Amino acid sequence: MAKKLTKALRGKRRWIGCKTSEFKTRVELEKYLSRFPVKLYDFEDNKCILMVRLEDYYSVKEEIQNDVIKTVTSSGKIRLVRDRMGLSRKPRKR
Repeated sequence: MAKKLTKALRGKRRWIGCKTSEFKTRVELEKYLSRFPVKLYDFEDNKCILMVRLEDYYSVKEEIQNDVIKTVTSSGKIRLVRDRMGLSRKPRKR
């Protein structure tokens, strides 16, 4: 029987809240972010939330920070980043 993957053994991640003014659609932003090891979670009103693995956090944060995207906040909990950025939580699809 396989060993149960506990919370402590799962990969750690950080959530980064950013502001951008260059991108009008989610597709444009995803295309720009495809060169970084991040996943786009939320995008509305020129604000976005990115998920990055903890090992890549510092390098990604330095690379992303430029004229196009400005990082505002980050945390280990997406709820905190959503609150700080003023984004609403989307209902889960079941």
